[in-house]
This record gives sequence, structure tokens and C-alpha cells, in this order.
Amino acid sequence: MNKLISLVVPCYNEQETVPLFYKALEGVKTQLRGNELEYIFIDDGSRDDTLKELKELQQRDPEHVHYVSFSRNFGKESALYAGLSYSTGDYIAVLDVDLQDPPEQLAEMLAGIEDEGYDVVGTRRTDRSGEPPIRSFFSNMFYKIINKISNTPILDGVRDYRLMTRQVVDSILKLSEYNRFSKGLFSWVGFKTKYLEYQNRDRVAGNTSWSFWKLFKYSLDGIVNFSDAPLSIASFVGFFSFMGSGAAMIFIIIRKLVYGGSVDGWASIVTLVLLVGGMQLFCLGIVGKYIANIYLEAKHRPVYIVREKK
Repeated sequence: MNKLISLVVPCYNEQETVPLFYKALEGVKTQLRGNELEYIFIDDGSRDDTLKELKELQQRDPEHVHYVSFSRNFGKESALYAGLSYSTGDYIAVLDVDLQDPPEQLAEMLAGIEDEGYDVVGTRRTDRSGEPPIRSFFSNMFYKIINKISNTPILDGVRDYRLMTRQVVDSILKLSEYNRFSKGLFSWVGFKTKYLEYQNRDRVAGNTSWSFWKLFKYSLDGIVNFSDAPLSIASFVGFFSFMGSGAAMIFIIIRKLVYGGSVDGWASIVTLVLLVGGMQLFCLGIVGKYIANIYLEAKHRPVYIVREKK
């Protein structure tokens, strides 16, 4: 019996890549064991003609192509959540519209689920060719840090691109938190998972919307959402600062009693004050990040708002 595969595709300013993506996926359709494809495009508040392209595509293939357009840009995490929510397939795939995720691997993913009994078949890049060295360095550092301080393992180079069973997606949808980090959520729910490796690919058209600063903020969200280690770091910094200050105070008192006279060196005092003040602000910043996440969760705002869909 043929099954339905839902393709969740977030789009932000991707007017050039949408038709290329659809053509590429239709090209691999014959390799998917006769299963049907359902396209769920999520227009994440694009400023170009992405929505126009999606509407034209939907008119040409109304049975298989659907789109959801946000009222503004809510971010890729919200788009992924919306796409999973609107998907109806027996299997659900998440992939980027820029074709950096190889569509031809869908056939191997499907085999992993139907023949080998996996619940999830994901992908990971084996190299970062074409990326700026500074971005590759910080990406590698992120994976090393997150895997040391978090109980949720996230493989280096892992992508959102994956094929999942309906049971897995339903489990992910139960995690309705506002602050989302999908790579962590996909791993947190568990299930039997396999990863396919591939070499990095360039975009087929257009420019990426992920700047270095956006990626940096995204990595911080991942660390905060899946580890409380930064809070422990803040505690240790405060503790050792207190112990160091106490030791210095004892030293100054003993020096005063033994040698007499005042202690010279106002510059060193100012330096120490600035050092301790900086550590305090650093710790407050860490605590503040967690409080900000709690604040956003407590508001119970929707993860996204739909302007139109079809």
C-alpha cells in the first residue's frame, strides 16, 4: 500500500530556489517506491516574491502543493514547527529549499525506515567546504561544547534534513515550547535513528539569510535550551571570586599588622574592582538569558501567526 511523504520546506526570501526545488524533488519521485509526495511550504514572512512563486506552484499542482504564509518573519524554528503541524503524511521529511540537502538521499532514507526498521533517518555533513573558516571554527566549537555540557547528544555536522515516521513527529509536536532548538528536540525525543553522510553543497541560487551573528545567537539558544551548565559556571565564577577576595583581604590585614603603613597601588585596586565587576555582569548576563527564556515561555504567545494558507 502506497504511503504519503510530507515534505516540510521553510522558505525565507527564496523566490529563485522554489521552482528549482520542486523540479528536483519531482525528479526523484520515481525512486520513492510509488509513495506520493505532499509539499508543505512555509513562507516565513518573505520580503521578495517567494509567496507569489508558491501560489503559482500550488495552482499548477493543487493536489500535492500546499503553503502556509506567516504574518511576519518568525524564524526557521517556528517555520519547522508549523510545517510539522500541518503535515499529514505517514512519513515526514524536513529539508531546505536551497537544495543544499540532497533530494536523492530520500530514497535511501525511505529504505532505512521501511527495510531496516529505523524511526528516523537523518543526515550529517562530513566537511564544511565553501564556508568561511571563522564560521567553520565556531560551528565545530559549538558541537564540542554542547556535547560536553548537555545530556542530549547532537552530532557534529548534523542537519535538520531527515525523514521521520508519524510517531516521531507527533512526539515532537507535543514539545510546544516557545524557545525551540530543533536539532536538540529531534535528538531529545529519542527513537531509533540512523545518519547518512554527505559532502557539503552550495546553494543552487540566491543568498543565505544566516549571518554569522544569527548563527551565534542560534548556538547560544541551543546551549541555554539544553543545558544548565552556564548557570553552574556563573556559580563557580562567583565562588572563586569570593574566595580570592577573602584570601586577598587576609593578606592585606597580615601585611598591615607585620609591616605597618598603608598599602600602595590604587591602580591595582581599580583593576581588581573592574575585574570583579566584569565577572558579576558576566554572571548576571547568564542568569538573565535563562530568565528571559522563562519570561517568554510564561507569556504563552503562539510560536507563529498564519496570514494565509492553502
